[in-house]
Amino acid sequence: MLLHTTRFGTILVESDDIFLFSRGLIGLEDFRRWVLLADAENDAVGWLQSTSHSDVAVAVVSPRRFVPEYQVHVPRVELEQLQLDELDRAFVLTLVSRNGHGLTLNLKAPVLFNLDRRVACQVVTSDDQPLQWDLTVPIIKLRQSA
Repeated sequence: MLLHTTRFGTILVESDDIFLFSRGLIGLEDFRRWVLLADAENDAVGWLQSTSHSDVAVAVVSPRRFVPEYQVHVPRVELEQLQLDELDRAFVLTLVSRNGHGLTLNLKAPVLFNLDRRVACQVVTSDDQPLQWDLTVPIIKLRQSA
């Protein structure tokens, strides 16, 4: 299908590229279908693009790229929606945000993916993780519209 976006223009998306979020993302609960896109200018950054709203895309990164010791601790019941055969097969990304001082990672509410079944969910960790972990590493440079 052709997906018209404000950030990336028109892109071709296969149905196998779409992830179903049964509960959406926090604050975007009505947005259930997303596609994960690479950033052409920065291999550290990916984008979750809504398939239903052309103007909604959120930047994501692998948290372990910046916080190597990062681990996700959530109740097992939260992971049931991922339909994972093995819990360690979850693919983990975190949302990137901008605040007055720069960029931050939301380590408290990572996004988990089951790449095989094309389902994903955002979960809130049960341990003490920061909601805004300052990203001081200069290799991330998001587009001005982020």
